[in-house]
Amino acid sequence: MDIKQLSSDLMEAQEEYGQQLDELYDRLANRESMDEEARKNLKEEVEARLDTLSVSASCTRKALQRAVRDRDELVTRYNEVERSTRAGRVLPVAPSNTEIDYQEETKQHFAQGLNFYKIFWILFMGSFLGVVVELLYCYATHGYFESRSGLVYGPFNLLYGIGAVVLSLTLYKYRNRDSVICFLGGMIVGSTVEYVCSWAQEMLFGTRSWDYSNLPLNLNGRICFMYSIFWGILGVLWIKKLYPFMADLLLHIPDRAGRVATWLLLAFLVFDGVMTTGACLRWNQRNKAVEADSRVEQFFDEHFPNERMKEIFINANFQ
Repeated sequence: MDIKQLSSDLMEAQEEYGQQLDELYDRLANRESMDEEARKNLKEEVEARLDTLSVSASCTRKALQRAVRDRDELVTRYNEVERSTRAGRVLPVAPSNTEIDYQEETKQHFAQGLNFYKIFWILFMGSFLGVVVELLYCYATHGYFESRSGLVYGPFNLLYGIGAVVLSLTLYKYRNRDSVICFLGGMIVGSTVEYVCSWAQEMLFGTRSWDYSNLPLNLNGRICFMYSIFWGILGVLWIKKLYPFMADLLLHIPDRAGRVATWLLLAFLVFDGVMTTGACLRWNQRNKAVEADSRVEQFFDEHFPNERMKEIFINANFQ
């Protein structure tokens, strides 16, 4: 099927139809001189033409949207494969999303597409990489390392992991589209996740780990325009660079080993999350001078005293 020829034929048909409408406009202009029967026939013709134009406009709009989308995706896929190929001749780089899709489908990989296994690894790696980036940023700006962990065991922060998962779920279908789409999506989604996580932390634990009240264009101090821009940049960086790199690493893990590792790490994160929740709740109670009245609370007081909690959650502020 020649889409180009069909588009040309459509334009010609629209021109011919426009001429027919011109004749109809002339008759409408002389409607007052018509008898009742002629006016009735004219009304029926107008309604029929309107119905035809409505269907035509709907189909043409959908075809236009599809053509624009397909053109954008083809250009993006080609350019990204070209860049990946050229860069790969000099430095080891991750394949493009197009190549990742092909390899996952060909191998029938355990973490193909956005299935449960892939989503977990995005959560796990995002939680880890987010802490690493924040540590490096803190060192670059202040000259020292400072804890940015969000869990009591290990350098993990589920905020980044959840953000990476939500970005992936939202932007995955646009992974082979123009970066502007990914930027806008990352900006909106990332800011929403940050706001919800800040609100949830305050509601559950009575603490806030960040406050943008002193920055311009902020919303309740939970999000601000500057960091929303950062989320947009991160959206592009994630879906175009980091996600393909992570997916490429997973492609080198055998199916059986990958599935076993997934469930073991999931059990660890669940355990870590439960311990973190208990430790934070008890920390909040201690700040309100609430004495421990159970062995569980005594356990958290003994193993996660205020000094240790302040070292892990150095930016936590009680509200």
